[in-house]
Order: sequence, then structure tokens, then C-alpha cells
Amino acid sequence: MGDSLPRQYEEFTARFPGLAAGWEQLGTAARQGALDAKTVALVKLALAIGSRQEGPVHSATRKALAAGCDVTDLEQVVALSASTLGMPRCVAAWTWMRDITDER
Repeated sequence: MGDSLPRQYEEFTARFPGLAAGWEQLGTAARQGALDAKTVALVKLALAIGSRQEGPVHSATRKALAAGCDVTDLEQVVALSASTLGMPRCVAAWTWMRDITDER
């Protein structure tokens, strides 16, 4: 997969370009503020982990790496989830993150 978007995402946004444009605009507006790009990416990863969804964790991991985060940054975010979400959820997030980091 590398740095490319998942095929399903590309197909969906090609089919619904207005929705894709609105989604991009929402994301751009949400990133405006005091946090730098790396911090934003780590917060987004934490939110994805907290939502307990594999796809968003994959996406947030890719975006965090692209923002300049290293694997140790991502690992710490995953480890921090253990005390809030529990070990089983933390280990699940770990495996989802590694799906992407192990590709590189």
C-alpha cells in the first residue's frame, strides 16, 4: 500500500466528489490552530485508537508518518491507550498500527 490511498477510498471519492471535497474542507478547517502538524497527527491517531476502528488507525498512522512522526512516537500513543481502553484494545491498536509501519 505504501503512501497511496486505499483503492476503496479512491473509488468512493471518485463516485462522490462533492462529499470528498466537503470532507477535505472540514479536515483543513479542523487543522487550523495552535498545534503543529506532528501534534495534530498524534492527536488524530489517539482519537482513531479511542474509536476502536482499524481503518481510521491505519489512516492516522499513515498521516502521522507523513507528518514526520517516527515509529516511537506512534508506539507511545498506542501505549498510552492501555490505561484508558484496556490491554486488549491497546494490543488491537498496536497490531493495526504495525500493519502500516511494518510495510515501510
